[in-house]
Formats: sequence, structure tokens, C-alpha cells
Amino acid sequence: MIQRSISILGSTGSIGTQTLDVAETCGVRVAALTANQNVDLLEQQARIFKPILVAAADTAAAAALQARLADTDIRVLAGEEGVLAAASLPEADTVVTALVGIAGLEPTLAAIDQGKRIALANKETLVCAGPLVMGRAREKGAEIIPVDSEHSAIFQSLQGSGQKEIKRILLTASGGPFFGWTRKELERVTPARALKHPNWSMGAKVTIDSATLMNKGLEFLEAMSLFDVPPEKIQVLVHRESILHSAVEYCDNSVMAQLGSPDMRLPIQYALSWPERVPGPARELDLFSCGSLTFARPDLETFRCLALAIRSAKEGGTAPAILNGANEVAVARFLEEKIAFLDIPRVVEEALDTVSREATLTLETIRRADKLARAAAEACCGRLAR
Repeated sequence: MIQRSISILGSTGSIGTQTLDVAETCGVRVAALTANQNVDLLEQQARIFKPILVAAADTAAAAALQARLADTDIRVLAGEEGVLAAASLPEADTVVTALVGIAGLEPTLAAIDQGKRIALANKETLVCAGPLVMGRAREKGAEIIPVDSEHSAIFQSLQGSGQKEIKRILLTASGGPFFGWTRKELERVTPARALKHPNWSMGAKVTIDSATLMNKGLEFLEAMSLFDVPPEKIQVLVHRESILHSAVEYCDNSVMAQLGSPDMRLPIQYALSWPERVPGPARELDLFSCGSLTFARPDLETFRCLALAIRSAKEGGTAPAILNGANEVAVARFLEEKIAFLDIPRVVEEALDTVSREATLTLETIRRADKLARAAAEACCGRLAR
């Protein structure tokens, strides 16, 4: 049993539904649920877990949900205010931030301001505002425990060790569905093909990011803030089997790693139970059947999104926010089949080249960088439209 009460921001997505699996198995109290507009699933979740509060970011969805839950005593809220209320709910000691994109930033800050534990699955929060978020967490005494499988593995591998002992972080990548493909082969990739990940079941945006290796670039930026390391201390390795989820190399050249089945319920559960471990729903790893474990260097020439993310990491300031905003637009337009797969890094690079960056990170400068990046990306997509 895990003695926690949680709010799940983004409960109808992949991370949110798997968090509810963990909650049901481990006896975690669910205090609040939020979604965008998936009324059917959110109503089902509310009736099963009986939270105090549910919120739909989409106001029409919230109105429909309120009518459906009229026979219960569950509070139903709408819009950004509803999501912020769920993030700040006094009855929840932990907030699982499973929102996609920069939309997760302000709810995460709201939860931090209440001193809650953050089970962080929204990588864009640290990509765009890492120093701001981590500084606020230290100030408020809030714990930030990563949910991404790679960052959870690093977090677990760091237990009992000091910052000065770290030589480098070894950040693994599955390589996505197109590992080994040439640029010519990537020219004909369709959204349907890109959404078929070999190892993981994820939402559409994250799956496309995995296919372009932008997901690994975002995780590279996230790791810098989570573990307070410069870009030079992070090495990306392609590990096709997704068994070794990441590792830490220490100053004595020892390497500590975390292994497990490719099952997101394990890092979710650890973020809720840490520093303890309890039995849960994650699949057992059978070392006798998993075969060889292989490692390769990423192809930064073919998969340029990772190279662009590392570039933004070195530039600092609002450069990562520009990268993220432009990427969100590019991925959306690719999924709509308005631009080609290889246009995604073209759009991101143009935004990095043309949008002026600011050295100081505040909510205002981050919002401004995001807005300008999205405008630049939309203009670029318009020129590239097929």
C-alpha cells in the first residue's frame, strides 16, 4: 500500500490511465482528475475512483461532464482555473503532472507553491523553465520525482550518491521506429507509420517526438535541470531493447543502471512510493528471455531534432522554450499531414535561427519565447505545406 492522495493532471492520457492502474493496485487515494475533453473516459474514471474534484480544460466538455455527474457529490470545474484548482487541492499531497506540452508549466508551479510532491511526467515544464521550476521547488520545499522511465532510472541510480561523484549521465533512447533509416527513406514517412513505436505505448505527440528523436532531446534538457549537470556531462545511447532505462557513470568509472520491462507503471509507482518500494502492477523482467542488450551512438545527421535540442541546451536562456514551441507546432502540422516528416526539424531550426532569445527566465520571457516560436513555426509550415 502507498499512503498517498494524488491529483492526476491529464488522467485520460497514457500516463494518467497507467497511474490509475497503480493507484488501484497500491491503494493510492485519488483526490482529483483532470482532462481536456475526453468526457466519456473522465466520467468513467470519476465514478470508479470517486475523487473530490474533476476538471475539464475544455469548457464545453466540463459542462457535459457536470450534467453527467449531477447524481454525485463530485465538484466539476472548467478551464485553466479548474486544472489549477486540481493542482492546488489541499486534500492531495502529490500531483502527477501528465499534461502534454507547455500547458503543464503553470499547474506544476501551482502545485510546487503548495509544497506538494510532483510526480513529473510533463517534460516540457523543465525544458522551458528548468532553472525557474527547480529553484521554486527548493524555495517551497516541494519534491520533484521524475516519471519518465529514463529520468526515473537516473534518479534511482543516484540514490545514496553525491553530486560531485557524477562523471556523466548515460541517457538511453530506443531509437524510435526508424532507427537505421536514411534521410531518403524518411522522406516518405506517414503519420500512421510514425505512430507505431516498437517498444512503448504513448500518446501521439510523444510518439512522434520519439520517431524524430526530439523526445530524447527534450529529455536531455530535462536531465540538465533535474540532476544539475551541464550538457557536456550527458551522453545519449541508442538502446533498442528498452531494458536498461538509463545509467550514471561515477568518478571511479563504476556505472549504476536501472533495468526493467518497458512498462511505465514502474516509474510512476516509484515516484509515488519513494523512498520505499512496494509490490505493484508492473511486468516482471525475465533476464533469461530478454536476449542481448545493444548500444549505439545516435545519428545526429539524419535525426537532426536531437542535435537541435543539444544546440538549444548549450545556448541556454529561452532557446529551449523556442525549440519546444516550434516543435509542438511542427508535430501538430505533421499529424494533420500538412508538412512532411523531415520538415519537423526544418521548422524547429528556422525558429531557433530567427526568434530572438532572452537570457533571463521568467514566466513572462518564457511565454513570449513560446508565442514567437509558434508564430515563426506556423509561418514556416505555411511555406512548406504540401
